[in-house]
Amino acid sequence: MASNLNKSHYNMIEQQVRPSDVLEPRVLDALATVMRKDFVADDFVSLAYADTQLPIGFGQTMLSPVVEGRFLQAIDIQPQEQVLEIGTGSGYFTALIAQLAGQVTTVELIAELSEQAQQKLSNIENIAFHIGDAAQGWDFPDRVDVIIATAAFVDVPDRYKQTLKVGGRMLAVVGIAPAMTAQIIRRTAEREWETETVFETVIPAMINAEPKPEFKF
Repeated sequence: MASNLNKSHYNMIEQQVRPSDVLEPRVLDALATVMRKDFVADDFVSLAYADTQLPIGFGQTMLSPVVEGRFLQAIDIQPQEQVLEIGTGSGYFTALIAQLAGQVTTVELIAELSEQAQQKLSNIENIAFHIGDAAQGWDFPDRVDVIIATAAFVDVPDRYKQTLKVGGRMLAVVGIAPAMTAQIIRRTAEREWETETVFETVIPAMINAEPKPEFKF
């Protein structure tokens, strides 16, 4: 079983992630270092390296490996940077970010998921865990270099844009399924931001920031 999983891990990178134009060596190294199987439920271990979203409990899922790789390549985290992650989930993506960043602050609404992730990542020193609702923003003592949201917004809250340092950037998936795009929002000056659409994708909506149902007569 272990050898099959090791082969599946290798194939995830070489047959799924690389062919999706994720070629940044540091991102590929992170994907090779962090064992995805350690973050899935026992019932789904055989699917740990499949290119699919997997349930992690509480109605939540972990993103597919290709989407995670594309996110990391697009946001281009540097070793000295401080990253705010919105949505800890299983902790797998948090672990990938920690491989690339100087410091990671991760926020999760569901306390049980945060606690499980903390247990799995207890040996990683550059992660700070918080439990709370970050759907509209997160109080932070200082501005940050990078923000990554692991669930989708209809519109990105302005508070997150204000939390970025000048020169900082945020990765967010914006829209309503099935029409969503991954965007990089860069703070270019104190009161100026630029938005770049990097690819199309569909991921679950941010809890407490879901699309409002249309009113019909």
